[in-house]
Amino acid sequence: MLRRRALPERLREIYDPPPVLWIRGNAELLSGHGIAVVGTRQPSPYGSGMAELLSRDLASRNLIIMSGMARGIDAFAHRGAIASNKPTVAIWGTGIDVIYPKENKALAEQILATGGCIATEQPLGTYPAPPNFPKRNRILSALSIGVLVIEAAEYSGSRVTARCALEQNRDVYAVPGNVTNKNSWGPNTLIKQGAKLVATWEDVWEDLPTQVRVELEATLPGYAPEPAGTAATLFEDHGLPPTESRVISVLHHDESLQLDEIMEKLEGEFSSSEVFTALFELELAGKVKALPGKHYVRAF
Repeated sequence: MLRRRALPERLREIYDPPPVLWIRGNAELLSGHGIAVVGTRQPSPYGSGMAELLSRDLASRNLIIMSGMARGIDAFAHRGAIASNKPTVAIWGTGIDVIYPKENKALAEQILATGGCIATEQPLGTYPAPPNFPKRNRILSALSIGVLVIEAAEYSGSRVTARCALEQNRDVYAVPGNVTNKNSWGPNTLIKQGAKLVATWEDVWEDLPTQVRVELEATLPGYAPEPAGTAATLFEDHGLPPTESRVISVLHHDESLQLDEIMEKLEGEFSSSEVFTALFELELAGKVKALPGKHYVRAF
């Protein structure tokens, strides 16, 4: 347990720091350079993919991924950091002995197993209550350098976290979304209001304070800037066999296609068995995700 005098400096400097923090795991991470990744509990394949991809890429560069371990975007952000074998920080709105949601028990265990940290200001035995989560969000934003919003409705906890970040003089980043999706309202509005638009990890990395970026780069073995013309991209499919390359070209990150629709788009080019085989190989390679109802979506 950390009492107020022992809290990280970023947390002590806000106007309403918690009196104590209950901790499991590596408390030193709370004082490290981190970014809070937040968003809806009901993400689209696009939102969940972007959360995991960006978190994985940023964590691999030793930026600590922080989130609330809620279902949806939070969980995918933590999983992205874990996928890069890096520690991640979860800030709870319950007691340190009350896992919420219960479905994320395995995720909590993974966070601790990979050297991460779980923290909360709520006393032992505190169960989920709506007022606790907006309070939690101020801690999440305070500990971070900035807040990255990925899919959030008009009235959501993610918007609260972004507002806290602005009040605490933290940077706000947002991943743009489909304007017809209600969960795009939050990030799209934040971008209109001046939030940094994020499409790849480089958009966050290049916007970090110079001193922070220099410190992080010094921890990367053999780090060298990307050569000109090799900027990060979501659309590289180099090295795929022609059939797989053509099949993946008709799929999207943000919208699934049913198998019959894929067949129709490729009618006259490939037989059914060739399309089946290509989808199977792409799924094994992690480039395509199969969804219920024989729907397929392009992975990140």
